[in-house]
Amino acid sequence: MSENQQVRDFETRGIEFSLSNKSDKENVMIEMLSYLKLHQLGSAVKITELNQETSALISFSLKEEYRNKWAPNWDTTRLYERLSLKGYKVINDLNKEILVGMLLAPIPFQFPSYDEFHSAIQIRHHTVLAGYLAALNFDTNATERPEKYWHYDEDDGFLLNKGQSIIEALISATQPQEEDKAYAFSCYRATEYVILLAISRKLKKVNPLLLKRLEERSEKRAIRSGEFHELFLKEYGSLEDPLPMKYYVPGDRVWFRNPDSRSSDISGYEGSWVIYLGHNLFTNFWKRDQPFTLESKCVEVYHWKDGAYLDQNGELLMNENIVESCVAQSLADPKEVQRILQRMMRYRDPKGVYDQGGCIDTSRESPRFVCPGTSDIKIPD
Repeated sequence: MSENQQVRDFETRGIEFSLSNKSDKENVMIEMLSYLKLHQLGSAVKITELNQETSALISFSLKEEYRNKWAPNWDTTRLYERLSLKGYKVINDLNKEILVGMLLAPIPFQFPSYDEFHSAIQIRHHTVLAGYLAALNFDTNATERPEKYWHYDEDDGFLLNKGQSIIEALISATQPQEEDKAYAFSCYRATEYVILLAISRKLKKVNPLLLKRLEERSEKRAIRSGEFHELFLKEYGSLEDPLPMKYYVPGDRVWFRNPDSRSSDISGYEGSWVIYLGHNLFTNFWKRDQPFTLESKCVEVYHWKDGAYLDQNGELLMNENIVESCVAQSLADPKEVQRILQRMMRYRDPKGVYDQGGCIDTSRESPRFVCPGTSDIKIPD
């Protein structure tokens, strides 16, 4: 992808509600205005109403003057600085970062009710907290989980032990009391567990029947990989209609692609799946006290090419010590960091192509609806 393809125009679309009757419209307006006021955003938001024959569309979007001030060029990685937000430990600060990110979305976040919108905020909040607390070992082949909650089946994956709480099971697998006893995960599976924990926490409060259905299915067959993506997540953006490169909302699942054709052949190094935590930080599941910034993540993925080597059997492997050494050396040199970012801060190439693309994906993923009557999570047997 050439340099001039990296620049394009975007339009602020924000949060949209598609409602079927006047009563729903009035309720959404009251609830949203109250929520915006809670976060001192009332004057910063543009409200647009479009009445149709059988429905009403209401959108809430950040006014351009505030978008240009808080997120120029749709760069949300510095929202915390421009809004003076303290961090994830302050509930309203994290929720405000999530809310502002959604209000300036170039592809609209669409909801059928205020309850689904508020649940989405809370699920993202839970995802961020679970991302910060996750401490895992990187291993794409090992099969281990806490035996109290899980057992392994060759065909069906890790199954929930009958009668166990999936919330407690996910916590035990991802948040060990001692980090040196962390369980083995791939980064992709790690994001699944973190997101599923966040969804399950919300289901316990708003939709316990769906939570029970999830537990029953998890006792029979793991929901993972492509099925997990289809059942639980929505994807925003595409190669044809990409999101801005620095546009992230806390709680997003994000992929950084390895643009090096050689090292990307190593299992687990095709790319890196992470959760955006806000504050320009992304999960580091293997060293939870050292989350990545957007810049340091790009530098790490760049240096995977330097850690790739052939062992005595001719198998391509990764030397993480070399990668860490190269990353440390590069991060100590601002000019080298800028050179690497010029190469990596580009949209990724299409699947199977390794040309001029960088490591930035064109889409983000976030959970589906969870409330009774509007949930679009359908769990099969």
